Amino acid sequence: MNKKYSELNNGEKVFYIDKGSHEDVLVLLHGNMSSSIHFLPIIDSLSKIYRVIAPDMRGFGDSSYNAPIRSLNDLGDDVLLLLESLDIKKINLLGWSTGGAIALKMASDRPNYVKKLILLESASYRGYPIFKKDKNGNSLIGEYYDNKKNLSQDTVQVLPFYNAFENNDSSYLNMIWNKFIYTVNKPTKEDSELFISETMKQQNIVDIDWCLTIFNMSNSSNGVTDGDGSIKKVICPVLSLWSEKDIVVPEYMIDETIKELKNGRKVVLTNSGHNPLIDCPKEVIMHIKGFIS
Repeated sequence: MNKKYSELNNGEKVFYIDKGSHEDVLVLLHGNMSSSIHFLPIIDSLSKIYRVIAPDMRGFGDSSYNAPIRSLNDLGDDVLLLLESLDIKKINLLGWSTGGAIALKMASDRPNYVKKLILLESASYRGYPIFKKDKNGNSLIGEYYDNKKNLSQDTVQVLPFYNAFENNDSSYLNMIWNKFIYTVNKPTKEDSELFISETMKQQNIVDIDWCLTIFNMSNSSNGVTDGDGSIKKVICPVLSLWSEKDIVVPEYMIDETIKELKNGRKVVLTNSGHNPLIDCPKEVIMHIKGFIS
């Protein structure tokens, strides 16, 4: 599927998929180690009733990474600049994994712009912690890295990924996807190669991990940073889809976010893992259509 691009007024060049000519707009935000291309299993169907826009966020896919991100807010601001350049007045918004946290912040910052919000295997409104490790690589629950430099040396969750990107080691990332993401179904060989080729374009792995650690929309500390209380500004209806076989995002993250929302509900996908776009795309499409309609 061909991507278009827009040169934003902040100096970044954002590539995106834009399919469908309908008045109702649905924006899809991908997660870490992915891009707009990872939404291909659902775009064709959704574009029959929505105008679907799926950007490669800054530092992912084909988009530029001229200015390093300082927070997840930067990624959401890029998306808003893109939509402004396309003269889009209101949107429905879906965020997958890391994209869910970005989508939550966008809905908080622009409460009258986001009509409905769908969280798909989303990180918590309190971020996604990377704990310190002991000498055996086990997480020391409750012990956090206090700066990005120290976090970048994490021997389990950060450094191996950084090295894989630096060394163009697609086989390592393919192994990770097959072990932790594709826990129910696998994509075809052709699709798998396409998805991994998009993953390998990422330029911001350490920055995004740190931004996930310091992300905090609560009104208290998450162990690393104090929250800004902005979760209370999310007023649109929110549907949170979570899979019972997800081994990346634990259920408590979904529950604690739903608890803080004014108008949120949770649906559990039974035979799916962290990537329901592969495990149960028809079910995801059904829930999206039902919720927006």
